[in-house]
Amino acid sequence: MKNRAAGGLIAVISGSLAAFGPQSLFKICDQSHHMMSGGHSVCYYTAQATLAIGVLIALLGIAYFIFANGSVRAGVSLAIAGSSALLFVIANFLIGMDEMATMACRGATLPALNVISVITFTLAAVNTVWLLRKRGVAVNAAA
Repeated sequence: MKNRAAGGLIAVISGSLAAFGPQSLFKICDQSHHMMSGGHSVCYYTAQATLAIGVLIALLGIAYFIFANGSVRAGVSLAIAGSSALLFVIANFLIGMDEMATMACRGATLPALNVISVITFTLAAVNTVWLLRKRGVAVNAAA
């Protein structure tokens, strides 16, 4: 029960931070300087993508807490790890942030999203391996 509560709570908190952090806590930069012919900056689109991924991670955290079966929780934990990896890739490579180092999205939003995604990925990956080994499933890292 401790693993279910901790794993679910961590995913809900990190998913909520990833979803709503760029909107409020570690806001992306002011969008008014980016408005060119009705468009938005890349940091705006990154914030929209992280909103969706963060909600997904939070919902997976709720699912992790609900299911008692260790194999199902291992699958949910793997989905959390994959979603947090996607969060990192979107924020750093696929969409990215402003190029200017002085912008708020570069100085606050990107580092916060990186910390959230790396910690969530690491905890979820370790938890997945732990749950699978507990269930007697052979897990080879060098496969």
